Amino acid sequence: MSSLPPLQQTSAHRSFTLSNFDFELPSELIAQHPAPERSSSRLLDGTSEEPRDRIFSTLPSLLNPGDLLIFNNTQVVKARIFGEKASGGKLELLIERVLGEHQVVAHMKVSKKPLVGGKMFMAGGARHGGFDAVLLGRWPDANGQLFHLQLSDEPHALMEKHGHVPLPPYIEHPDTEEDAQRYQTVFAKVPGAVAAPTAALHFDEALLAALDARGVQRASVTLHVGAGTFQPVKTENIADHTMHREWYEVPEATQQAIAECKARGGQVLAIGTTTVRTLESWAKFGQASGDTQIFITPGFEFQVVDRLITNFHLPKSTLMMLVSAFAGYEHIMGLYRHAIANRYRFFSYGDAMLLNHVPRG
Repeated sequence: MSSLPPLQQTSAHRSFTLSNFDFELPSELIAQHPAPERSSSRLLDGTSEEPRDRIFSTLPSLLNPGDLLIFNNTQVVKARIFGEKASGGKLELLIERVLGEHQVVAHMKVSKKPLVGGKMFMAGGARHGGFDAVLLGRWPDANGQLFHLQLSDEPHALMEKHGHVPLPPYIEHPDTEEDAQRYQTVFAKVPGAVAAPTAALHFDEALLAALDARGVQRASVTLHVGAGTFQPVKTENIADHTMHREWYEVPEATQQAIAECKARGGQVLAIGTTTVRTLESWAKFGQASGDTQIFITPGFEFQVVDRLITNFHLPKSTLMMLVSAFAGYEHIMGLYRHAIANRYRFFSYGDAMLLNHVPRG
């Protein structure tokens, strides 16, 4: 990997390739466990030219009465389940989406993929207290990377009973009871995600009460975060990247709250990149719910979000491109240099930063 590019190598009208979003990150900065208290994590304030180091619990003082915070209320499900094929070969499923009629879409980790119609015995199989899964084919089409499966019982109940917390690949310990509690937001209520909306993990009840006392409004959207959020872009020409597909919804109450916020001159603050993708998908395509494959890169015209709270992201990821589009590439690279130099904690269990939208031009 290259080091973070120096500021003088960039310009406002440059073309970007994958290499521009690569950087070296010391492995010890990848957080393996959450902060002792949710709101005790660090907050890098990137809303001015010079970065400022803060604690997340001070967020209310950085906002104005009448501003609107929008959260992703998706709930992480215990989507990782272990089992074996009829031959005895071990396998692992990561259930990405529940389709109805006991059918799911999943990633499969196995040495040799079973044939269509093949039965898999998950968590010991139905005969031994687990459940069975039958392979129906690929998804969303015959060439899809995901697998379409028929389960022997209701998927959410099976995941809750037999599943494991789907921790990101860079967290190196098996899931624990701490993970079951802390890799979940305090306001999660719509089951369906295989990854947490991590910027929202910093909020606890005391902080939400402080925001209410400050006169800051709150609303929610839903985007069921998929495992594709961790996949690095592999094409040097970023325009050649195929974005993963995720389901979202912007409720009417949230649409109304946004309109009222804009009318009173408040600012819309998205909590996490998943919230940004949801709101900007709705604004760009006019659909309040459905699947999105929106890919936000420098040059994108934001229509809804004014400010963003986000964690620190993987090199060469679509999320690095999104935050660069939002706050400016040079500014983001400067903030990442500051974060690394000052030993901020990175990724899902790491620290956060606060950004302002810098309009294109």
